[in-house]
This record gives sequence, structure tokens and C-alpha cells, in this order.
Amino acid sequence: MAERVSATPPAIALIDQLTAQYGEIIFLQSGGCCEGSGPLCMPANEFHPSPSDVVLGKLGTEQKATFYVGDSHFTFAENMHTILDAQPGSSGSFSLDCGSGFAFITKGRLYADEELALLPPVERVGLR
Repeated sequence: MAERVSATPPAIALIDQLTAQYGEIIFLQSGGCCEGSGPLCMPANEFHPSPSDVVLGKLGTEQKATFYVGDSHFTFAENMHTILDAQPGSSGSFSLDCGSGFAFITKGRLYADEELALLPPVERVGLR
């Protein structure tokens, strides 16, 4: 089965560091302008998904980081694989990576036709 999201080794290292410190975390990429165009990382207990948020998958060595995207962003990028990376710098936001010396960013690549056929169904989470 193809994955909708993956993480680079630097991103996995930062996820593991943050989950050791905060417990389960989430990423939200809403697709809006400014702060919404990058992945926001926060403790899982501080996030209340909307009924239309889409779960792309779980990340980290222990799978303690769930990656969500807003419906409008997913509609735009549903044919792209999302790759979470961490690069030296600062996110300049309220994201948990701020102050770590690294900033989470996302990249994307189009799926091959074979991968599209193997994608899991979309999971919309609704309110908790």
C-alpha cells in the first residue's frame, strides 16, 4: 500500500525529540496563506480536528505524530505524496519546532499511476 505522507531522517529525529518531551504530537497543514502554508506542530491534546480535516498518516519512530491537512489543501494536493522534512532554521511560529534550531517544512511529489491505485482511503476525523 502506498503512503500519503513520509518523513526524512532529520524530521524523524526532531519528531522523536519532541514526542519524548511532549508526548503525542500532531501536524496540521491547512493550506492557507502565511502560517497555514507550513506544517504547524503541537501537542495532540491541544488540537481539535474539524469534521473535514484529513489524516494523511502517522510519523516518527514510534508513530506518535499524526499528520492532518485541511480539506481545501487535500483537494489541491490529493495526487501528491507529502514529505515532511526538518531543516536548520526557525519556523517563527507557535509550532513546537520553534526554538529547536530546526524548522519543519513539507515537500511534495506527484504519485505515479501505480501508486495512486494503492493509496489507502481518505480518513476524515470529525470532532472528538
